[in-house]
Amino acid sequence: MTRPVDVAAAVLLRGDGSFLLAQRPADKVYGGYWEFPGGKIEPNEAPSDALRRELHEELGVDIEHATRWVTRVFAYPHATVRLHFFRVWRWRGEPHGKENQALAWQRIGAVTVGPMLPANEPVLRALALPTEYAISNAGIVGDEAFLHALQRRLDAGLRLLQIREATLDRDRLARLAARAVKLVRGAGGITLVNSDEQLAREVGADGVHLPARELARAQLRPRFEIVGASVHSADELRSAEHLALDFAVLGPVRPTPTHLGAVPLGWEGFESITRDALLPVFAIGGLTTDDLEHAMARGAHGIAMIRGAWTRCEGARGNAER
Repeated sequence: MTRPVDVAAAVLLRGDGSFLLAQRPADKVYGGYWEFPGGKIEPNEAPSDALRRELHEELGVDIEHATRWVTRVFAYPHATVRLHFFRVWRWRGEPHGKENQALAWQRIGAVTVGPMLPANEPVLRALALPTEYAISNAGIVGDEAFLHALQRRLDAGLRLLQIREATLDRDRLARLAARAVKLVRGAGGITLVNSDEQLAREVGADGVHLPARELARAQLRPRFEIVGASVHSADELRSAEHLALDFAVLGPVRPTPTHLGAVPLGWEGFESITRDALLPVFAIGGLTTDDLEHAMARGAHGIAMIRGAWTRCEGARGNAER
């Protein structure tokens, strides 16, 4: 098997949420196609160094802050490429096509240029994932308190929720989930139901979240628009990748009362497991929103939280922290 060509690719992100695409010159393979800017990694060159060099050469910008994100492997007719994607948050200079390539700032859900290089299309789906993944706690604070807190978080920008309530009977859970789905959908967000595919369909959820035990048994990706999974090791992450899931949640990073017997990975362990991950990975375990920037610096797509997602809500604060 031919060794993949390693490429560093940049997702330049502006404060308004837009990102930059570049059109391949007509004289190159796939000329006229659009892609995330970047270029080939030279022998013995670190991906982050290649990224800085390529963006300076191609766009005339100098990176100030970038974080490792996801890796994509794609077999084109002419070569297999391994793309190391970085999210670039800050840079000096105004991007311009130094090779006379066209550039376009785009938005998720409203991409106006094309065609896209096939290897880059899945990255748009990953880019659409919010960076905070909240997990419900109605079994602790009560249904009404949770729904009140959920509405407050939605008003503040939360857009990704998992309904996970192991202590509720199914009828109560179904009623709660249906109400939560309605609230989240009204805000333009995404709701996943933990484990129960039938319930997810009944309440109109956007997808399911597989616990690690179910991920281990799964042979095919569940037939939902969005599917995530909990993982605790490199082998479990490989299983999520094999099923072509949309994201994984890895932890615990720190000690947490929900997994008292689990040995924390620490940030070093998290970073080691997620290096070159083929899908976005959320960090979980004893985290708060204050940990988001550090999690991204360690390669996380974002953070997943139970208590940390709701402690800022005054109506649920006292119970959520018990």
